[in-house]
Amino acid sequence: MHDQGPLRGGTNQVVITSIYICLTLLNNLANSVSILRAHAVSLVYSMLRRLRSHFLISPGPLQIQVNPAVQVSGFWEAPPHPQACYVFAHGAGAGMNHPFMVSIAGELKARRIATLRYQFPYVERGSRRPDPEALCHATVRAAVGRTAELAPTLPRFAGGKSFGGRMTSQAQALSPLPGVRGLVFLGFPLHPAGRPSDTRARHLQEVKIPMLFLQGTRDDLAPLTLLQPVIERLGARATLRLIQGADHSYHVLRSAGISDAQIRVLLAQELCEWITGIDAE
Repeated sequence: MHDQGPLRGGTNQVVITSIYICLTLLNNLANSVSILRAHAVSLVYSMLRRLRSHFLISPGPLQIQVNPAVQVSGFWEAPPHPQACYVFAHGAGAGMNHPFMVSIAGELKARRIATLRYQFPYVERGSRRPDPEALCHATVRAAVGRTAELAPTLPRFAGGKSFGGRMTSQAQALSPLPGVRGLVFLGFPLHPAGRPSDTRARHLQEVKIPMLFLQGTRDDLAPLTLLQPVIERLGARATLRLIQGADHSYHVLRSAGISDAQIRVLLAQELCEWITGIDAE
């Protein structure tokens, strides 16, 4: 019986070592399973985000709730894999379905820029008289918020044609539009027709994000003698791109050797290049 003592001691040691090795292996296996589980969860969420983006980025008409009493129409235009989105407000005299608006949205879509065009409430009502500025600002803010729902991961930019661009910059000056990285103005209106002034640009000093001004050299609402000093005062925040021969509506004379359609292509190119540059910073 005494001769078996060392054997029992050695056996116990082997058993303990074996148990320790088994526990270590089980612990490593558990860690591996945990890592695999984490990877699987991450993959599922990634797939869900892609599916969500696929469905939400499908183009088409939609509604935008401005406040409990006011709702306006919008139209979401997006390519399969957009790189950014532009919240695109219309000018004072035409709604979101004006041929210029539709054409620019189409050109941007071809360059992987999604757009949300939308109506101001007065246009939705069929009126020609613009709404009070506070309601216009609220509409801009609601449209920007809608794009955050439609494509939460896309870089956002905002602005618009003439009046729409000015209402957007006023809203931004009063309180930054959530997630908006820059403003793009298609014909910023410095003053009403026949009343030269730069007072409508004073609020731009309160805009702290980059701004792109796409202006025609024949724009009667923003003559270069008034516009260029405004741009200089804004400093590095402002970029001016001149569209030679174009008026406030981006129409050109036949002698210019370029068509209105080609002007719209040029506008989309300038806008896309600028957005891409800002997004890369």
